[in-house]
Amino acid sequence: MATMKPGTSTPLGALKQVDAGLLSVGYAEAGPADGSPVLLLHGWPYDIHSFADVTPLLASAGYRVVVPFVRGYGTTRFLSDNTLRNGQQAALAADVIALMDALGIAKAVLAGLDRGARSADVVAALWPERCQALVSVSGYLIGSQAASQVPLPPQAELAWWYQFYFATDRGQAGYEKYRREFSNLIWRLASPKWVFDDATFARTAAAFDNPDQVAIVIGNYRWRLGLAAGESQYDDLERRLAGFPVMTTAIIGTGGLGSVIAALERPP
Repeated sequence: MATMKPGTSTPLGALKQVDAGLLSVGYAEAGPADGSPVLLLHGWPYDIHSFADVTPLLASAGYRVVVPFVRGYGTTRFLSDNTLRNGQQAALAADVIALMDALGIAKAVLAGLDRGARSADVVAALWPERCQALVSVSGYLIGSQAASQVPLPPQAELAWWYQFYFATDRGQAGYEKYRREFSNLIWRLASPKWVFDDATFARTAAAFDNPDQVAIVIGNYRWRLGLAAGESQYDDLERRLAGFPVMTTAIIGTGGLGSVIAALERPP
């Protein structure tokens, strides 16, 4: 597999659209249609361009690479106006399974960051037969509402300041009004050594114009804090996740491209 020059970025090409479960999912796809599938899942406040560099590398190595906008981002839309704009972890993971079904993918390597990593973790834990291997930036991110009630030391709580801001009406209104400025701030706080230009940020920020963006982002944090109800259809999944299930059939990597390659080399 070729090496990637730091800082380079390759356009992901024309987007595709497919109905999958509750959503019409917008996604980029690269590589041969009969290649071994790889799903790359972005988080907040990012989008599919988190994988703009690694996608062509994987495609050139013969993998079928699928990079979807998760619910609330880009061209992904809910099929019904009546569907709850739900950001709970089980719902986002169920979206991944629905997308795989819609694309005829029985099993795939799953790689993700932030909320995308959590979704990949959940799929690996609850649907191990669908996960060939796992690359989860930051490792094991499965959580529960009960676990989120446990206070952390003050310094750790400080790092989550926006989670508590989003718990208020003012926080929701603030994110609605300043979602680009807010996301730019999170980029700089989360990656203080990353020197990105305005064009790089703008390319991703366009995905935040999705009409469901605010509801999904705010809903995710409020659900985690127990301030928003989930949907009953996910109750059983959440009960299983609350037990922090072990992922026995996947490799977890947190070391960048090397971890991706290591996971891809795992036999089916």
